[in-house]
Formats: sequence, structure tokens, C-alpha cells
Amino acid sequence: MIRLAIAEDHQSLIDGLELLLKYEENIQIVGTANNGQELLEVVRKRNPNVIITDIRMPIMDGIEATKIIKAEHPHITVLAFTMFDQEGAVKKMLHAGATGYILKNASLNQVLEAILTVAQGGTYYDGNIDLSFAENQKKASSKGRLTKRQKEILSLIAQGKTSREIADELFIGIHTVDTHRKNMMRILEIQGKGELLRYALEKKYEF
Repeated sequence: MIRLAIAEDHQSLIDGLELLLKYEENIQIVGTANNGQELLEVVRKRNPNVIITDIRMPIMDGIEATKIIKAEHPHITVLAFTMFDQEGAVKKMLHAGATGYILKNASLNQVLEAILTVAQGGTYYDGNIDLSFAENQKKASSKGRLTKRQKEILSLIAQGKTSREIADELFIGIHTVDTHRKNMMRILEIQGKGELLRYALEKKYEF
């Protein structure tokens, strides 16, 4: 069971996330917060294992809150949920200990996909942010580690299916499939769709 805490200074976004996730049987929202200080209190009282947090919040921002949370509870996974796609913001959040970063203009299905991915021990980065500066960051811990969903997609790639066909089969958005492709290429340290297909064909009997 994913015990999820949400930190966001716009209550309407919290309400939207709660509406999205209320019917997910394997996700329980254990607390919400409107600033970093409140998030720390939720973490200490409710013991979540996954946190989705904004970066810019009053009293204490998401970066500082993440640093404290990871120091006190290293097992907790943090997913950044923000409007900031600048390199500096991404760097600071990753250095603080986040293992995922998704923009607020992402679809709700992408947000759900990101939560499930980081909860399974994977990394999830929005396909619209430039991660070229972070090629070596977290590489040692994430190299070669694909989530269950990524392995499903890789298996379908090996069958020669297009992103649209994969999206239809898995009932997810095509942008979500393309984001997973980018994440897999980064994790596996390969470049280009052709190389990803070659890897998928080589590993097709291991899925």
C-alpha cells in the first residue's frame, strides 16, 4: 500500500489530486499540507512512504522540507510537483533527495503514473524538462533498474508496437509512453529509439 502525503499551497490542486486518487485501491492519502512545515508534521505523525510536494511554498519550501525528510526518514520517496522547469530548480530538488520531478501542466494520469513509478523504486522525470546536466546524478543507484511499468512497455517495444499502440494497450497517454521511453534510455544509458528497440529485442525473453 502506498501511503501518500501531499504538500501544495493551492488547496484546489490538493483537492484535484485527492479526487484523482480516491478510487486507487493501492494508494491511501494519509495527510496533506499547505507548506513545508506542515508537511514535516504530517510525515512525523502519519508515516507516509511517498510524498508529492510543490517546491515554492510559504514558511518552508519543498526543497528544504525534502532535505529534512530524507535526513530523518531516508526510506521515504519524494516526487516534486511544480511549475518550475528551470535547471536550477531541478538540480536543487534532486540534490535534496527527490527521485521524481513532474510539472503541473502534466495530465492527471501522468501524475498517477509518476507516483506509482517512484513508489516502485524507479525514477520519473517529466519529458518536458532537460536533464542533460544530470546524466551522472543518481546513475549508480538507478542504472539498469526499470520499474514494472517500464518493463511492460519495453516488452511491447520488442513486439514492434508504436507508442500509440502501447498507449492504447496499457490505457495510458501517448505522452506518458514517450516519457517512459526517455527515462528508460537514461537509466539504461542508451541513445535513440533504435538503440532502445535493439535492447528490447535482446532482452525480450527476460520480461
